[in-house]
Amino acid sequence: MILNVLEMLEKTALRCPERIAFSDPERNITYKETLDQSKKIGSFLTEKGFVKVPVSFYLEKSTYAVCGMFGAVYAGGFYSLIDLRQPENRIRSILDTLKPAVILSDEENYDAACSLSDLPVYKIEEILETADINEEALAAVRAKARDVDPLYVNFTSGSTGVPKGVTVCHRSVIDFIVPFTEIFEITENDIMGNQAPFDFDVSVKDIYSALYTGARVALIPRSYFSNPTKLMDYLCDSKVTVLVWAVSAMCFVSIMNGFGYRNPETLRIVMFSGEVMPIKQFNVWKKYQPHVKFVNLYGPTEITCNCTYYELEDRMYEPDEKIPVGKAFPNEKVFLLDDENKEVTEPGLPGELCVSGSCLALGYYGNRQKTGEVFVQNPLNPDWNEMIYRTGDLCAYQEDGNLVYISRKDFQIKHLGHRIELGEIESGAQQVEGIERACCLYDAVKKKIVLFYTGSKDKKELLEEMKELLPVFMIPNKAIQLEEMPLNKNGKIDRNALKETGGIR
Repeated sequence: MILNVLEMLEKTALRCPERIAFSDPERNITYKETLDQSKKIGSFLTEKGFVKVPVSFYLEKSTYAVCGMFGAVYAGGFYSLIDLRQPENRIRSILDTLKPAVILSDEENYDAACSLSDLPVYKIEEILETADINEEALAAVRAKARDVDPLYVNFTSGSTGVPKGVTVCHRSVIDFIVPFTEIFEITENDIMGNQAPFDFDVSVKDIYSALYTGARVALIPRSYFSNPTKLMDYLCDSKVTVLVWAVSAMCFVSIMNGFGYRNPETLRIVMFSGEVMPIKQFNVWKKYQPHVKFVNLYGPTEITCNCTYYELEDRMYEPDEKIPVGKAFPNEKVFLLDDENKEVTEPGLPGELCVSGSCLALGYYGNRQKTGEVFVQNPLNPDWNEMIYRTGDLCAYQEDGNLVYISRKDFQIKHLGHRIELGEIESGAQQVEGIERACCLYDAVKKKIVLFYTGSKDKKELLEEMKELLPVFMIPNKAIQLEEMPLNKNGKIDRNALKETGGIR
């Protein structure tokens, strides 16, 4: 039984030491090199007294970052990556919450990291040049490790403007990754094209699937997702076989006609998550990659990556179809609750999706109040402690038992006397020819539905055509055409930015 993620690295490095583990455009490292460099950083931190403490990272994702993250774990601590592109006041808020003992950076970002706080900052390159591996010190740290120790803290947006630090332990990652790699048959022969930044839990599937199986992770620079030719060249030249991407990244490829430039021939499976996949954009992928298996993954950061999955049928989908989020992963309990905390089992009826199991995060770092609001006792179980996470997502069962995502509870509005799911309006807009992506918001003060969209369609024509797809009371009061959708740090549509654009309060 695996108790610590480092066991994955150690076993794989022993089995295939010279196999490339991680690569970026500048550097490749083998599993043996990954192990040694991680131990060097772990030894350095241990000797400096940074044992069993949070370690922050201020650098772009890279092979250096990977070794630094594992180094923090070797020192008995846990890691948290800082997004370099976020506002400085948000970074300071994250540091105030996490209270890390040290920041690890690299040559390029060292000065900026030093300006953030009075914390000690070290360059990973210099540590690797000067540090020695202290096996005795590392063994002493490991002897005190437990599978419920924190592994990482990922900060997500908070409704109050204060970022929430989702804290995930070793056991949760191990329990997810083992069945994940088995279900999707990820092996040492695979090359995973990593899209997600390391402060976003989609990257956990890339990193730890590789550690467990011996696969290779090709780290795709963030800048490539604004340059379709570089992106497609990198995918093709790296001979990538597995993609675990955010929906927005897939839409970038299809909207920018990436396949028209160059089409990867080695892909065998593509998994997507984070948002509802627009059918129009999925069909572009299916057209150019007809032999690939596509999988819809669902689950918030708080339940360790994903709790359900659905393998799409081998066909094009109709514009008005919904792709299910599917059924639960092994060892995860997924169910629906209505507003009275009664279980919803009848097909077609909406309920809030709730999850229990060892997949649950440890809560929000340093915020017991917020943790207690959504990590709660299962109301269906009066007999023993059974913690569940209330996702805030509304779903319904299909006749075949698969779950379908409907909307967020807070995206459900009452307008002109009707209860409306904003997601249904977005789906209707995306069925119109010439519309690429759509996002709907409600201005509660003015009592107006506002639709934001990208594409070539004229606003008036769009609203007219939507009348053929939706009831009159669901037609937006206002449509705003954008050149591109604003995205947040996790690659999802940034609804707060849209509120500012539309003057919505």
